[in-house]
Amino acid sequence: MNKLRIGFLGTAGIGRKNWKAVFNSGNCVVAAVASRDVNKSRQYIEECQREFGFAETPRAGGSYAELLASPDVDAVYVPLPTGLRKEWVLRAADAGKHVLCEKPCGVSAAELADMLAACAKNRVQFLDGVMFMHSPRLAKIREVLDDDQSVGEIRRITSAFTFYVGGDFFRDNIRVDATLEPAGCIGDLGWYGIRFALWAMRWQLPREVTGKILSQSGTPVPTEFAGELFYDDGVSAGFHCSFLAAKQQWAHISGQKGWLRVPGFVHPLDGYEPAFEVNDAEVRVASDVQCPPGADRMLSGHATAQDTRMFRNFANQIFSGQLNNDWPQWAVKTQRVLDACHAAARRGAAVRI
Repeated sequence: MNKLRIGFLGTAGIGRKNWKAVFNSGNCVVAAVASRDVNKSRQYIEECQREFGFAETPRAGGSYAELLASPDVDAVYVPLPTGLRKEWVLRAADAGKHVLCEKPCGVSAAELADMLAACAKNRVQFLDGVMFMHSPRLAKIREVLDDDQSVGEIRRITSAFTFYVGGDFFRDNIRVDATLEPAGCIGDLGWYGIRFALWAMRWQLPREVTGKILSQSGTPVPTEFAGELFYDDGVSAGFHCSFLAAKQQWAHISGQKGWLRVPGFVHPLDGYEPAFEVNDAEVRVASDVQCPPGADRMLSGHATAQDTRMFRNFANQIFSGQLNNDWPQWAVKTQRVLDACHAAARRGAAVRI
């Protein structure tokens, strides 16, 4: 069986989770890891291989350019800080490498448009790393929303994604550095709430948006934010994202006939049987993989987990020889709404999309 050979651009912590997902995908391998320090790449590979070892040890590189020049890499996973992504996505596309990019994809929608144009020009696939888009739970939720009885016409969508770790986070973490992550919590957490709302509304863009920066770092970037999306006919969506509130992640859809709630909408509380609620009744989406006795059901990366499915779907799309043009458009629309919410907060006035 062909396997997609993926190169990791950087040694970010989230890459360790995705290493496991690649390992369990069945159709991908990590072929190389590059950082600006080859010794750091070697250490990263050694640590990841110890737990989830590929038959052929990935090569360590001391520069991103070296990895992109390799004929043994088909695609790149890009977890670099947002402020650095454009350059390396452009260079990856020009090198003929398919791109799976962490979110937010760019500093702005205009920047992302340049990235996607390069991917289209070079006939390489682009996908952003929103794992829940690949969960079977989402397909089941769509069935419920479309049955016209359980929820009915959507009137309101709300979501929250927050965490608070305290300590040195606000001093050391790149997510509060305006140069590296200018959107702060909106890009890191709000992206998911915006994406869920757009998906629920079948990718219809809102008429206008508002936003409020509830707290910000000294650099400054938003560290707590509330956004509102307004559609025609009175339909609306709101999201709250924060580095200051206790850990929570949920989404709620209110309709004329009922409601639907998704606990753990970004990361399922049960990765083996992700669940949601419809009018007080729980719906569980079973998988064909059983949770090992005593294992943490929230752990990801197993064969049917959403992150594993994301890499599997990415590889299968590339092997099909056809580009999925919907995936880039999902990213563009999410980025446009994020940018508009951030702009509305800075201006203190609604922004039309």
